[in-house]
Amino acid sequence: MKIDELDATIDGAALLDEARDLLVTYCALPTPEAADAIVLWCAATHALETLPFAPRLSVRSATKRSGKTRVLDVVTLLSHRPLKTVNATVPAIFRSLGGEHPPTLIFDEADTIFGSKKVAENNEDLRGLLNAGFERGAPSLRCVGQSQTPVEFPSFAMAALAGIGSLPDTIEDRSVIIHMRRRKPSEIVKPFRILRDKPAIEAVGTRLAAWLTTEDTKTVLSHAEPKSDLEDRAADVWEPLLMVADLAGADWPQRARTAAKRLLEESAEDERENSLPVQLLHDMRRVFAGFKGDWVATENLVRELWKVDESPWSEMELTAHKLGRMLSHFGIKSDRNKDRAKRGYNRRDFADAWERYPSDEDTADAADVPRRPVQPSEVSRSVQTSSDQAKQPDALPDALDGPAKASGEASRRSRRSGPVRTLQDGLDANPDAIDRAAALLESELDATELPGEG
Repeated sequence: MKIDELDATIDGAALLDEARDLLVTYCALPTPEAADAIVLWCAATHALETLPFAPRLSVRSATKRSGKTRVLDVVTLLSHRPLKTVNATVPAIFRSLGGEHPPTLIFDEADTIFGSKKVAENNEDLRGLLNAGFERGAPSLRCVGQSQTPVEFPSFAMAALAGIGSLPDTIEDRSVIIHMRRRKPSEIVKPFRILRDKPAIEAVGTRLAAWLTTEDTKTVLSHAEPKSDLEDRAADVWEPLLMVADLAGADWPQRARTAAKRLLEESAEDERENSLPVQLLHDMRRVFAGFKGDWVATENLVRELWKVDESPWSEMELTAHKLGRMLSHFGIKSDRNKDRAKRGYNRRDFADAWERYPSDEDTADAADVPRRPVQPSEVSRSVQTSSDQAKQPDALPDALDGPAKASGEASRRSRRSGPVRTLQDGLDANPDAIDRAAALLESELDATELPGEG
């Protein structure tokens, strides 16, 4: 059966228009394309029985009070069998799915689930469920009961999530992403009252279900192959929405493809902006390696960042203010030098961030943090505390034995006091200074009085 052979008593395009009008009545969406995408997603929840993929709807913003929850309220009323997951355990969610047409999962305040590394680690099962549930025929395998019997749980279901900040990459990669922002005073929306407004919105949702669940409609959708310029995962995410738009007809097929292009471009731009602070960390590490001191003036760092090959800093005209704003993502702040004349950054303040966000050529080991060379005049000031000594005991490699090892032991004992000991510490910290330090060592030994001299 083809689209033009369907019963024309239900005008799908007009129904989508009606749902969209309700959405923008209560919600200030960032763009018209965002409103189109949300309505198509809600409609797709009613057609899930015939869809190959179940895209996630990610409604997120940089700050609170940006209208995310209100969007989720309308989405809940327009969607198929909404299941709000507030206080729901992961096992309960697992057991709520299944059947030909499972409920639509609704997650508000998703940042409390995935907002930090520690919290996200405690919700790995849920992330796995959301990932597996994107594609039909990909159940989640879990061991249950005292005998820990492996059991396959159905996971294929639509899911809408709202929260501050980004979701895990694997979830966002499977999502239609809506970037919310705070409403301007000039953007007027109607206050949402659940008792007053719920019946009208639910009625539209019921009519969407009636349109998309007839046998003729399901037959058409099961054979639909929407054409688009999208590829790979983006094509999978948007295919259900394009299928519904093509079924509706009128101007919805073009609107759906315009929405896909606009929202994917926004997500790509957002990803680039979020990656800039991490790239800045990597480039700061290289720039710091060119300075001798631990503290470097901001103006000097900015000047050197502009010179980094294949970096965006000169093109974006990086300034001290922009530098500080990006580094604030990692809790790194500038401070003044000793005479309080200039502001700059201290190398040690980057150690934690460099360890957490290593570049491809670096390792996560904090020992890889570049340090300035130890100068000859500073060698005698290098002091190893007793706690350091416990961590790094004097010991020669096992390969040294016999007379050589005995000689090494004697040599080590002779270095346990005075300037010779501190010189050796300096050599351990910086082997490149050996030649310079050797001369200093010889001069200090010549100046040392031995018993019976003088």
